[in-house]
Amino acid sequence: MLVKQEIHEANYSIYNSDCMEVLPGIPDNSIDLSVYSPPFAGLFNYSSSERDFSNCENKEQFLEQYDFLVAEIARVTKPGRITAVHCTDIFDNSCNLWDFPNEIIRIHAKHGFQYRNRITIWKEPLKVRMRTMVKSLMHKLIVEDSTQCFTAMPDYVLIMTKKGENAVPVVHPHGLKRYAGETPILPNILQAFNNANETKFTTDDLWEYLKNNFHDHEDPKSNKLSHYIWQRYASSVWDDIRIDEVLPFRDSKEEDDEKHVHPLQLDVVDRIVELYSNPGEIVLTPFMGVGTEVFSPVSNGRKAIGIELKDSYFKQAKINLELAEKRFADELKFEQQSLI
Repeated sequence: MLVKQEIHEANYSIYNSDCMEVLPGIPDNSIDLSVYSPPFAGLFNYSSSERDFSNCENKEQFLEQYDFLVAEIARVTKPGRITAVHCTDIFDNSCNLWDFPNEIIRIHAKHGFQYRNRITIWKEPLKVRMRTMVKSLMHKLIVEDSTQCFTAMPDYVLIMTKKGENAVPVVHPHGLKRYAGETPILPNILQAFNNANETKFTTDDLWEYLKNNFHDHEDPKSNKLSHYIWQRYASSVWDDIRIDEVLPFRDSKEEDDEKHVHPLQLDVVDRIVELYSNPGEIVLTPFMGVGTEVFSPVSNGRKAIGIELKDSYFKQAKINLELAEKRFADELKFEQQSLI
């Protein structure tokens, strides 16, 4: 199998292929950031293809394949730059948890990455129960035998840096001005602001006030909007990721898909892209799915390379990516008008 189809636009290139067919053709030290969610062995079955990572017979076979991928990610990543891996703990065949994140960290360390950060993505338990039908979240077990009850598993984003000096710092000359999430202003932030300014803002009022009073020409040290956004992003638990803030995907499902396959939330990718890449830099995803990890960087002024094995996902990604550059068009138009 080589590349079935490839599309090259000004700000992205996408490939319908096995990622291990495409990655060897990417030059050494050319990628500024990679972000992806690996096909979790034993959790989902994304397709019936023998090339699909999720179709391994056991976790040992999966890790052997994954090792080859990480070696390629290490080769193409620039020194000092970041790879962000979205993952979770996985139940094995005996219903015991397998520490998949630890395996990811171990393999990356083998190939020259330094483990820097683990971000926990909180999930609402009832929604997890409805989506996955996991038995340990059933309320009836509280009555019958609560030793079988366990909390809803979070997702994680593992942040790892390739060893070496970063030649081009990721800078935010005017700070942060766009928040990806549901709750940018917490009650303690509101109270502190109102106490300092003797005002009576609500959380919604304060957020609108901060956005309307953000000016690119101001010293970012005095720009409260950026301070408050970073205060939320800097938390080790991202507790307001919007679970349904995803690209269209339902039309891409096929008979061999699991019922609960769900794309990675745009809020997660938007934050990673904003924090760890500069405008115009290249973001790579070896498991593009319906296009989230390409759509986000392109809509945020970056360039992207995406690779997807599954034909139906690639087809949906093409449709989704046609709208990427229009995502924040109205917002940009408003900002330009306000400067006139």
